[in-house]
Amino acid sequence: MTTKNLLVELFVEELPPKSLNRLGLAFAEEIWWKLSTAGLLADKSGDSTYGETYIAYASPRRLSVWVKDVLSKAADKSVSQKLMPVAVGLDANGQATPALLKKLASLGAYASAVPNLKRTQDGKAEALFYDSVMKGATLAQGLQMALDEALAKLPIAKVMSYQFADGWSTVNFVRPAHGLVALHGANIVPISVLGLTARRTTQGHRFEAKSATLEIREADSYETQLENEGAVIANYAKRRAEISRQLAAVAAQEGLHVIQDEALLDEVTGLVERPSILLGQFEKEFLDVPPECLILTMKANQKYFPLLDTQKKLTNKFLIVSNITPVDPSAVIQGNERVVRARLADAKFFFDKDRKRTLASRVTDLDKVVYHNKLGSQGERTQRVRAIAKAIAQELGGDALAAQAEQAAILAKADLLTDMVGEFPELQGIMGRYYAQAEGVDDEVAFAIEDHYKPRFAGDALPRNRVGVCVALADKLETLVGMFGINEKPTGDKDPFALRRHALGVIRILIEKELPLDIDELLQTASKLFGFINIENIEVHLAYNRVKLTDFIFERLAYNLREQGYSAQEVEAIVDLRPQRLSDVPKRLVAVRAFVTLPEAAALAAANKRVRNILRKEFIEEGEGKIISKLLQEPAEQALHQALNQIAPKADAAFAAGDYTGSLQALAALRAPVDAFFDNVMVNAEDLTLRNNRLALLSQLQQAMNRVADISKLAS
Repeated sequence: MTTKNLLVELFVEELPPKSLNRLGLAFAEEIWWKLSTAGLLADKSGDSTYGETYIAYASPRRLSVWVKDVLSKAADKSVSQKLMPVAVGLDANGQATPALLKKLASLGAYASAVPNLKRTQDGKAEALFYDSVMKGATLAQGLQMALDEALAKLPIAKVMSYQFADGWSTVNFVRPAHGLVALHGANIVPISVLGLTARRTTQGHRFEAKSATLEIREADSYETQLENEGAVIANYAKRRAEISRQLAAVAAQEGLHVIQDEALLDEVTGLVERPSILLGQFEKEFLDVPPECLILTMKANQKYFPLLDTQKKLTNKFLIVSNITPVDPSAVIQGNERVVRARLADAKFFFDKDRKRTLASRVTDLDKVVYHNKLGSQGERTQRVRAIAKAIAQELGGDALAAQAEQAAILAKADLLTDMVGEFPELQGIMGRYYAQAEGVDDEVAFAIEDHYKPRFAGDALPRNRVGVCVALADKLETLVGMFGINEKPTGDKDPFALRRHALGVIRILIEKELPLDIDELLQTASKLFGFINIENIEVHLAYNRVKLTDFIFERLAYNLREQGYSAQEVEAIVDLRPQRLSDVPKRLVAVRAFVTLPEAAALAAANKRVRNILRKEFIEEGEGKIISKLLQEPAEQALHQALNQIAPKADAAFAAGDYTGSLQALAALRAPVDAFFDNVMVNAEDLTLRNNRLALLSQLQQAMNRVADISKLAS
């Protein structure tokens, strides 16, 4: 059966730019998939040179898909359908019962089909089967179903309600739709959706198309016609690459560099149909405002690309991604410059006004800002963060560091009350640093004010100094303990207080900064500051939720380690021990990876798993019980006890010195005596005294073997 390529386009009003690419991909993939499941696509799975099977298009005013080798009609299929047990469908004389005739009628068959029914064993009874041929769907039928399904499944955050031309019918969709194109080769496929009937005409660029409407000759000419006649680059990826190329070229002409921003590039790709890059500039006096303010103003409000000089300093020039290509662009450039000038003037006004009042003078005003109705104001929160930061700093660096951390924690949230942060919340912390420096605050403290929010996202930098580390840890611990204390825990995909991110921040800081801090002690320090919670037994409540929070933190640690490429066995071997010093985790993982390469590793891991199961069955804890030497009767248990006394101190010494690899490798010498013990000694002896002594020996063995990692988790 011959095939032709298919094109489907839905022409709409301007789509949301930030989600345009996602909408385009979802639209195309669903149509392709539904056509495939309907049997309307040629099967070329064995041809490695076949190429792309479909291409998604998405521009500000259209969602389209081109599909390769589409059949006009799917092949007919032979179907064998079970009807009912023979005893139900046929009477004693072998005649069809009313139930069988009714079933056949529902399938479009008649009594004449009864002699041709197949009788096949189905379980314990015989059943009747009806063989028929299912007609393959036509392209119009299959495409109609595919398009309806694609529109229903589009990942639309918010829908619009609008009326059809008749003024009565109402439809809900992401944006009002005005045109539908469906071409199989050069032929129109008769389908309809959203009150539109398929045709071959569409529209190009609002201002630069050669004509108001564009007639698509065939599916394969769609992209070329749109680009040449309609002045539209329909392919999202191609349009994005063209914007990126033009940005780099214009910047290079000025000897400057574009600030890379993938999210902004995605957004402007969703705003223009045929990009043209223009160069604008503003007065140099605005460069006195912190560059973060200017960059955010240009990017967030105007979708401009700021330019940096060779020293990576912000310049007074920027790039505009225009949707038109005028012969004389000066008017367009001047218009954009007027707009950005007003925006930058606002930023300068906020900056100048904010500096008339010190950060310290704003701190008391935080008492008027609600943090959480169960956890008090931002002022109360600031005092908790201050106390936690001071305690951490005291342990890490003594009085001097504690004083700096306390000052930074007190000032850390003050910039929330400034006009600049009120206008641009993304600048919280950053503006606090600038205002602190302008007031003469020590740089260590000023940078800590900015850095206490870090890491703000996966892969973000950590605080750059010890003061920032202390305040960042304190801020995240206060949030975690407070929210868990009032039972505001993440559930499923919902995490309104970003507790997963805060937990990962704590983990990263402790590990990457190699801090000698115990996680339980940190949580206890933070928990003591929440005594105002109005419950009957505060201590029990906080202790319970601290345990839950500890579980949560170690779950995030395990997830993070798996993301880094460690195996589930390696992660479980470390995390299940709940190491208090998270800074030790990387060294423990290195030790585990070195251990598993030893020839003795597999046998020791299996033996450890066996020991764990025995002790668990007997309800004996690791290290529990005292070994009585004179009760060690069998040579194998005597040898194991002797080997344990010789090897365990060496492994313990290496562990205490932080040599986790050496500690695990020292245990390799236990393989032979452990194997001999299980081969020759009956642990569950009838004599209770002997049994308990042997269990105590195994308990001591397990304690010695599992200090670095639970090696039983490494057993296959």
